[in-house]
Order: sequence, then structure tokens, then C-alpha cells
Amino acid sequence: MLVAVQILAILLAALSMTAALGHALEMPGKLRLAQEHYLAVQPIYYPGFTIGGGLGEIGTIVASAGLALMLPSGSAASSLAWIACASALTVQALYWLLVHPVNKFWLKDSKVDAASQGFFAIGAGDQAGADWRALRDRWERGHAIRAVFATLALVLIAASVAIS
Repeated sequence: MLVAVQILAILLAALSMTAALGHALEMPGKLRLAQEHYLAVQPIYYPGFTIGGGLGEIGTIVASAGLALMLPSGSAASSLAWIACASALTVQALYWLLVHPVNKFWLKDSKVDAASQGFFAIGAGDQAGADWRALRDRWERGHAIRAVFATLALVLIAASVAIS
């Protein structure tokens, strides 16, 4: 059972990192786009990234905590798994604090399915009157910072597996 949880934790952390890193790697190109082009391409991200990123991020939190609980308490491997869990929680916190309010603004006039409509209605997000560049920079930088923590979670889980 431990090996299955270790593999699952690595796979979910890789999924989380992939989504966050994908956004970060696009940042230099997207920052060169004019407003009309940036706003035209922005909505294409939501279906795949919401499903893949959400599954990977929430899954990493659960799997890394499960892994930490399965390892000997106080061991280096358990500690690394707990730190990975904290890193994965940070990825989620950054999403809700930095990215989600901007997502709500980008999608306010978009037609989305009922599930997406409910998801993007969560939390604060009234960015009326905000400069689009400030929103773009917040969104892009938020994803770049999330990529660092998602990568850290993957590395820590892999290190936990390697020493356990």
C-alpha cells in the first residue's frame, strides 16, 4: 500500500507542477501580447487547466499528507512529505489569493458551463476599474510563484520516497 501511495503522490504532484509550470513558461510570450490578443487567448485555459490542475493540486495535498502519515513519525521521509504537503497547500492558497479573483474578472462575460459558473463564482473578485495590465501581471506572476511551490512539492515527495 505504501508503494501505491508513493507512486500516486508523485504522479499527482507532477500533474500539479505541469499545469503551474505550463502557465509560467508561457508568461514571457503572453506579456508581449496587446490587450485584445491577451484577452482573446485567456479563456482557452480554463477547461483543461481547471480539471488537471485542480485534480493535481488537491490530490497532491491529500496524497502527501497520506504518505506522511504512513511513514514513521518523526522520520526524515515523513518530514519531507509534510513539507511537500505544506508546499502543495501554498500552491492552493496562492491560487485563491492571487489568481482566482482575476479569473473571475476575465470570465465575467464568458459563457461557461454550470459547474464552471459555480466554481468561478466562489470568493472575492470584483476587479472593476482595474487596469488590465495590473490584472495580467498579477495572474501571470501568481502562476509563476505557484510553479515554484508545485515543483518544490514534487521534489520533496520524490526525496521522501527515495529515502524511505
